Amino acid sequence: MGDRRRYPPRKRKPAAARIITPGSDSRLKKVFAGIGVPKKSPFRPDPFQVTAVEAMALGDCLVTAPTGAGKTWIAVEAIRKVINAGGRAWYASPLKALTNSKYNEFSAIFGPNNLGILTGDRKENADAAIVVGTTEILRNQLYDAMHRGENIATDLVVLDEAHFLGDEDRGVVWEETMIYLPFRIPLLMLSATIGNADQIAGWLESIRGRRCVIIEEKKRPVPLYPLFFHPSGTLFPLLGDAKPGETSHLYKKVLGFLKATGGPRSVFGGSLPPMADLMMVLSKYNLLPAIFFLKSRADCDNSLLMCSGYRMTEDTGRREERLRRIKELTAQVPHIAGHKQMRTLREKAMGAHHSGQLPAWKILIETLMTEGLLDAVFATSTVAAGVNFPARTIAFFNSDRFNGREFMSLTPTEFHQMTGRAGRRGMDKIGFAVVVPGKFMDIRYVAELVHANATDVNSQIKINFSMTLNLLLSHDPGQIRDLLEKSFAAYQLKTRKKKKIHPASRYDADQLWLDFLHHLDFLKEKAYVSPDDKLTDDGIWASQLRIDHPLMVAEGFRSNLIPQSDPAVLTAIMAAFVNERESDDASILPSEVPEELRLAFETVREGLRPFALEMQSAGFSAPLLFLRPALTLYKWAKGMEWEEILIFWDSAEGDLAMLIMRTADNLRHIRNIAGVFPQAAESAREAIDRIMRDPIVATFDSLTAG
Repeated sequence: MGDRRRYPPRKRKPAAARIITPGSDSRLKKVFAGIGVPKKSPFRPDPFQVTAVEAMALGDCLVTAPTGAGKTWIAVEAIRKVINAGGRAWYASPLKALTNSKYNEFSAIFGPNNLGILTGDRKENADAAIVVGTTEILRNQLYDAMHRGENIATDLVVLDEAHFLGDEDRGVVWEETMIYLPFRIPLLMLSATIGNADQIAGWLESIRGRRCVIIEEKKRPVPLYPLFFHPSGTLFPLLGDAKPGETSHLYKKVLGFLKATGGPRSVFGGSLPPMADLMMVLSKYNLLPAIFFLKSRADCDNSLLMCSGYRMTEDTGRREERLRRIKELTAQVPHIAGHKQMRTLREKAMGAHHSGQLPAWKILIETLMTEGLLDAVFATSTVAAGVNFPARTIAFFNSDRFNGREFMSLTPTEFHQMTGRAGRRGMDKIGFAVVVPGKFMDIRYVAELVHANATDVNSQIKINFSMTLNLLLSHDPGQIRDLLEKSFAAYQLKTRKKKKIHPASRYDADQLWLDFLHHLDFLKEKAYVSPDDKLTDDGIWASQLRIDHPLMVAEGFRSNLIPQSDPAVLTAIMAAFVNERESDDASILPSEVPEELRLAFETVREGLRPFALEMQSAGFSAPLLFLRPALTLYKWAKGMEWEEILIFWDSAEGDLAMLIMRTADNLRHIRNIAGVFPQAAESAREAIDRIMRDPIVATFDSLTAG
């Protein structure tokens, strides 16, 4: 039966006591010897870039290439050809921050007089030869052009990050844009590598009647070498040598580690690894600068704190340049000069970057990293898709990411976006991706992702009230059905049925049509649409509310529930519609709420309750209205200082900044209904001026790389 005696369990050293000694596997000696800066040479476009520009003469073009491969050069050359011929170009990107970055980049190339920008927050030189803006604004311009029976004034559209077509929340905007874009306008789509480029191109050819050329580039501009960080401090290759025809497999010593420990989940006691020691290892082997992709905001901030004992070495010139740039940039945004992480940024050349921080702080970090003045950035994985500041090394600690609702395993596309930041073109001969074991890291799965095929992009189209109202501006229901039959969802269903593949999309054209009719019936019931399927006067102005909850807001105005004369109160009410998180309203003392706001808020909430219940009973969602976000923005619109407002808000300042900016976006749409509600439009204009002030607005013009 064997020895049944019980022995006391072996005591593990706590994570803090674990001894980390920098080391590397012998097989890495040659790899590390290849680290360095490539020789300077005149720029020569890669063959795929030249081919893509030439393909634009044949029709539309879909370019899929790894992050950092040089897709922007293609856009620049395509735009140059158009404006040299006297035409105009529209460059659409998914994020305001990315749009601002492209505006600055293109201004340097084409001259600021030739550039306009449209992001909602900024509207400058809108009639310029080249307009840079968000995809939502381009889609809205297409709505307006269809309504007026006009052609949108551009001769080229560039859709950056075109794989957003498959984004669950915003993909519908990309799909609508592709469907509504007039056939005469060439479409250049730039994307990370995607698995079904041929299907997207086939769909576009079927609805636009013009050829769509696919340009695929799979080679990274800087080779990637994946590493494994052993808890002892030794670096190993992540993958072993694969024979021809074999799939990638783990390096034998990494496999031995997994077998010996039973998995990596408890190697650091379920917490973060000793970040200062990890920095020490990366520094020893010349693997800095690095971006650390972490699971949460708290992990980013805590990682920074854990590096307080890290001793860095750098030349005096670099340190002085960093301090000079920090002083120069923060002089324009005084609020962030006192940021709690400023000392670490100055003295340790590292910073944290996540959505809980002010946009100004994030752009400061991006600027310093891009200029080569930082050694490390601790960031959430969302940074991989949102900004462009590559490093020599990326390190990641989890094989999943939060999608806004739940944690899901990384897709191949998400993984390649993260690793695409490793290796700076023209600055590195090789980039590195370091896998760190831990509670949320599936090392075997990550090994599969290294050479995994790109993820397919699937249609995310869905009917909503804003789409329904705007299509009815310029189409009758029969024409709308024809448009829905042109959807990517319908195309995917048809092609996959032919191939006997299970469809990925939730909708076919018939289901979309039924969903449209469901929305149409409710709009008829509420007199936004007449019995003969025409928009009523209320439906026409309501169509201009291109916001998340247009019908609820429209009903508030139509029923005279939303106050129109007081900018601060109007701001507060709109903030309640914008807010997406539950609030602890019970903790607000009655004495804290001004009487004018209390009455207005209760009037709106109670007055709209029957309408909200009707929406819900019909199967539509209706927002819950909370007082705390309303009161917070009321105070901000009344002039309260930022530090005071944060105490009342009691959450991350980045979240408050986002609430303010989204509220301002909603107020801009209220300005669009000035013909029917002139007082509300004027109050909205004044409200925007009140709430878009420092430290919110300082991010867009002043923090650019110099």
